[in-house]
Amino acid sequence: MRNGTAAIIGGGVIGGGWAARFLLNGWNVKVFDPDPEARRKIGEVIGNARQSLPMLYERSLPEEGELVFVTSVAEAVADVDYVQESVPERLDLKRKVYAEVESAAPDVPLGSSTSGFKPSDLRKGLASGGRLFVAHPFNPVYLLPLVELVSGGGDANIQESASRVLMSIGMRPLVVRAEIDAHIADRFLEAVWREALWLVNDDIATTGEIDEAIRLGFGLRWAQMGLFETYRIAGGEGGMAHFVEQFGPALAWPWTKLMDVPELTSELVKKIADQSDAQSGGHSIRELEALRDRNLVAVLRALKREGSAAGRVIADHEANLGGEDLGRVPMITVRRMVPSDWTDYNGHMNESRYGQVFSDAADAVLAHVGAGPDYVLAGRSFFTVSTKTDYQLETHAGETVQVVTRVLLGEGKKLKLRHEMQRASDGSMLATCEQFLLHVSLETRKSCDPERPVEDAIKEIASAHGHGWES
Repeated sequence: MRNGTAAIIGGGVIGGGWAARFLLNGWNVKVFDPDPEARRKIGEVIGNARQSLPMLYERSLPEEGELVFVTSVAEAVADVDYVQESVPERLDLKRKVYAEVESAAPDVPLGSSTSGFKPSDLRKGLASGGRLFVAHPFNPVYLLPLVELVSGGGDANIQESASRVLMSIGMRPLVVRAEIDAHIADRFLEAVWREALWLVNDDIATTGEIDEAIRLGFGLRWAQMGLFETYRIAGGEGGMAHFVEQFGPALAWPWTKLMDVPELTSELVKKIADQSDAQSGGHSIRELEALRDRNLVAVLRALKREGSAAGRVIADHEANLGGEDLGRVPMITVRRMVPSDWTDYNGHMNESRYGQVFSDAADAVLAHVGAGPDYVLAGRSFFTVSTKTDYQLETHAGETVQVVTRVLLGEGKKLKLRHEMQRASDGSMLATCEQFLLHVSLETRKSCDPERPVEDAIKEIASAHGHGWES
């Protein structure tokens, strides 16, 4: 779908994350937040997003949209395609904001980031309440793709439109079938949170020990399989039925205190805060956010490689981003940000990753001439015979690079390419690679001439690249 303009009402951690998610996916964004520090706070969130979200993808995101800060709700929602409210969790404040939105823009889809209120609670008193729905995200909004979508009997067309918008910016709407306080995920998290509070209150475990239990154990499983699939595997060959039969009786034992919560006395609050501060080792919130984002990028990229869980959402979004400009001379075959997990102990990109970039560049050429995945499935392919890479400048994580490719030779079964990897910001040459490929039959594993359409396409590009661009 076309990119539009989004209004973000409330610029805290969540509102800033929404602004970053829309902005980096090519949407223009208007923000209203009366906090005099809003511009700085949102700028820092967007800065985090610029250093992490593009790392998830093997191609570039759309050109960044325009960010504008405005001085009223009415100015924010004028002439926009989508509104996302992220003000504090106070029902009176939210209803006040909705009334202002309705007065200025009664027909625009209006999503609320609320983690607990139901749509029917939010829309009371609104004439256009049917277009209001819950779109509850997870922090950091610019990296985590899940958003709980709760219509609560609202306008079905509005919800479908909202789903398309959210999917276009790389999110996965989880439609909640019926209204319920705290939706799905936060109800689950609250149960875990209650039990954690009791463990600290009763001096059974510290905040650090509880977090270790999660991040070194079941948290790793949940990231890829969730709860039920994890337990299905735990049931062995008997699957979920065997697991429930074996461990179901334990549910009757008084292991947990889920229906109670310890009184949050000043002593308990101080104990939790002191332990949490000590656990963080003196790192600032911004330092912890940066560490969190680098780790999330690495985990999400691993999941994307397997097409699993959140990684599948990213892969699907990437497939809709479009390719690079292969119609120009020379071709731009790759444009992407260097992920943090591509660097080595020297702090710059590892040699093997240069090989991946240049391999991706060659794949882009092959796909352009009709020798992509479908061609391979039909029994033909190009195999790389030799490469020669020269490294000229260091390449660091977070830099956007592009590869400019020229077809030096395209005759029969022979294909020779020259790639130049440049820093996109200033055109500095980072590395070059000359690559020689042979066309082969996958049946005989021997070289052979390409199919005629592929051969003709290569010759045409080689002829065009042979004029006006010297290597």
